[in-house]
Amino acid sequence: MKKTLIASAVAAATLSSTAFAMDPASELAAKLDSMPTVYGNIQLVWAYENIDGGTSNQQLADNGSTLGVKHEHEIAPGLTGFMKAELEFTADEKGPNGLDKLDEAYIGLKGNFGKVWVGSDDSIYESYVDKIVNYYEYADLNVGGNYDTGEGDLIQYETPKIAGGLTIGAAVQINGDAENADKSYPYQIGAKYSMDAITVAVAMDSNDGDEGPNSNTYGVMAGFGADNFSVSAEFQTREDVADLFGVFASFSAGANTFAVSYEFEDQDSGDEVNVISAQALHNMSDNMYVYVEGYWADAEPEGSSDSTETTQLALGAVYAF
Repeated sequence: MKKTLIASAVAAATLSSTAFAMDPASELAAKLDSMPTVYGNIQLVWAYENIDGGTSNQQLADNGSTLGVKHEHEIAPGLTGFMKAELEFTADEKGPNGLDKLDEAYIGLKGNFGKVWVGSDDSIYESYVDKIVNYYEYADLNVGGNYDTGEGDLIQYETPKIAGGLTIGAAVQINGDAENADKSYPYQIGAKYSMDAITVAVAMDSNDGDEGPNSNTYGVMAGFGADNFSVSAEFQTREDVADLFGVFASFSAGANTFAVSYEFEDQDSGDEVNVISAQALHNMSDNMYVYVEGYWADAEPEGSSDSTETTQLALGAVYAF
């Protein structure tokens, strides 16, 4: 009888200790799974610029180093909450500012209805159409589209893929009395269709802020992307400002990627700008890559047969985790 009691007591103690050992481990695993993801990068570049008939200069500079955190969790079946905060710092100089600039910060919900998010992020128009200027690492001479609605104070919505590959997005910027003399609500709408290797996108920005002429910007982008090769073309126009046309191509071979593009901007003032950009990028590992980029820009002012040529060379390295 006593042996049975002792055996039962030992078994109970064993089960209790096992439960004690397992529960903290399970709780720890659950806590780790619920922890936010911390990520970041250091981007450094050496850049040289020469203006024909003018000055030349060179510098070692930070090229957008960031430290960020992101997280998402299931609120209910089919409904997920998410957030992201990304801060920039200057990596090439020691100073007191630390994380001194906000790049992205937003919260949102996503599910079968699509996703909606509020805060600071790349806008619908920018992500759908304005591809070339956002591809290059240095991108100091790239033209980019003429649209005023910025990346802050945005409420954005994007549908899930419908009709086989169609995505529709919209954004509105809330500018209140505290930021502008008058309230304004500039908005963007866009649609993107992807089928296999082909993507076509159109977008519009109302430009209803307090900058520039109050005319809409319209853009269209079409691209083809295979496993190691991609080409695209984009056209953007804004009345009384400028028309912009660009073509882009890239090719990957192993750890190396090569890209080239051409942009032409015809400004309503009469000025014309041509920009040729090229990049060679080598992935050293999953976390680190190096690149060299070359730029040539030719600007011809209105009423002048002379043009100003600018050339740039950029050598950079990025370590990301």
